[in-house]
Amino acid sequence: MIIMRKGATQEEITNVVAEIKKHGLGTDVSTGEIRTVIGIIGDETRISATHLETFSGVKEVRLIETPYKLINREYSALFDGKTESRTINAGNVVIGTDRPVYMAGPCAIEDREQLMQIAAQVKAAGADILRGGVYKPRTSVHSFQGLGSDRKTAEEALTWLREAGDKYDMPVITEIRGESHVELVKEYADILQIGSRNMYDQDLLTAAAGTGKPILLKRHFGASIEEFLSFAEYIAASGNKDIILCERGIVPVGKGKSFTRYTLDLQAVPVVQKETYLPIVVDPSHAAGRRDLIMTMSMAAIASGASGLEIEVHYNAREARCDGQQMITPDELARLIEGCNQIHNTMAPFKNNDRAERCTN
Repeated sequence: MIIMRKGATQEEITNVVAEIKKHGLGTDVSTGEIRTVIGIIGDETRISATHLETFSGVKEVRLIETPYKLINREYSALFDGKTESRTINAGNVVIGTDRPVYMAGPCAIEDREQLMQIAAQVKAAGADILRGGVYKPRTSVHSFQGLGSDRKTAEEALTWLREAGDKYDMPVITEIRGESHVELVKEYADILQIGSRNMYDQDLLTAAAGTGKPILLKRHFGASIEEFLSFAEYIAASGNKDIILCERGIVPVGKGKSFTRYTLDLQAVPVVQKETYLPIVVDPSHAAGRRDLIMTMSMAAIASGASGLEIEVHYNAREARCDGQQMITPDELARLIEGCNQIHNTMAPFKNNDRAERCTN
């Protein structure tokens, strides 16, 4: 990254950007209260750091060792002097503040009546954002694939989702499973979700970033934290830094799968917060795969510092056509939110101390 001198002129910044682009590289220009920093996107070996340092207005050229440079906390601090999380606006909800955000709704949208009933119930329980799956990635081809298997029914389901969100004053989030879904979904959803199976799909990440909508990116169940952040970098490199990271569990060790669907890696929450300025939320539903664990894992996630939760909810899980075993009821959601808010308030002084420590490191 190229750190410009305080007071560098626009002409000086433009000259540096032009030189970088001349070598076939992209740029990320970030201007803050302190100074402007230019991030290089692409193979940095194409251009010499020593050469760039000769340009007027350049203070220094610094190498960031990690592969996730644009979302790195150090990169942000250099131009704006801040080390807090980025706040992301989705409709009337802000994600990344000191208040946890709760996303709740059915795993899969089955019909309008089901969605409207659940939307009313999760809103009453205290949820901020309505979730509902239209395109469902499933392991078995014989399982319910969601209403997204046909474009007509997919758009109808998206219309219901938008209607429910508007009626109950909640932003809506839904998953995009492929590039062909992006243009349609962006017309209805406030947040585009990229599921764990598609974390590695660079083309999908780039296409989703191009919509300008906030992106919720779930960690693949076999991905390291470095890989997770490196693929989030693809979204940032496409010009969209409104990225919400989501921890949803990794592959269990040994016979662990006999007890839980995945292992919820809550250590990832504070680690990610130290590495990047992006907010991170937790999905305990997919991690546990069991409704009896959702409450305790949700409270543990909030205690770890998560910016929010994504929870699967159904008024009658036995009737659900997808993942009924990991859905809680609206009444349970209300108790969960109440308990998590209490945990959040209890942990607030400790989080503030930790944040101050990060600022000095």
